[in-house]
Amino acid sequence: MTPTSLPVLEYLQRQLAGTLQPGDTTHVRYPTAISRLLGIEIIEVAERQAAVRIAADVELHGNQQGTIHGGLLCELADAAIGTAHSTIIEPGESFTSLDLDARFVRPAWSGTLIATARCSHAGRTISHYHCDIRRDDGKTIATVTSAVMTLRGEAAAGR
Repeated sequence: MTPTSLPVLEYLQRQLAGTLQPGDTTHVRYPTAISRLLGIEIIEVAERQAAVRIAADVELHGNQQGTIHGGLLCELADAAIGTAHSTIIEPGESFTSLDLDARFVRPAWSGTLIATARCSHAGRTISHYHCDIRRDDGKTIATVTSAVMTLRGEAAAGR
């Protein structure tokens, strides 16, 4: 079978629907290495939007106080935001985060955490994202914003 290179959004939508065919690929790496390591999975995707989840465990992801570490929450938000932005990335383009601003609202312990990211401003080069992270009781534990820069031409080479 001849490999088919799909746009990122179509690839991820097919992956979620279970309709990827053997040999289907995209130009962006999915799943990412860090997502495989931490067990982060994509659960929803649309243009410039994504939701990811993790089965958080204080024995693996905890801090000194016995709650889920803020660094894991930042990584979860970054995964959702990166997935959302990747849906508009064309072959030969790449992207990078310019910042990540986290506001922690309440603690989380072991359980399912879901990060939902959406674009709040879609620019040609710089786009802004908002991400809410909720624990399995539906309560928001953190809100995260990020600016993401799309790289083209030489800036994207080798990325």
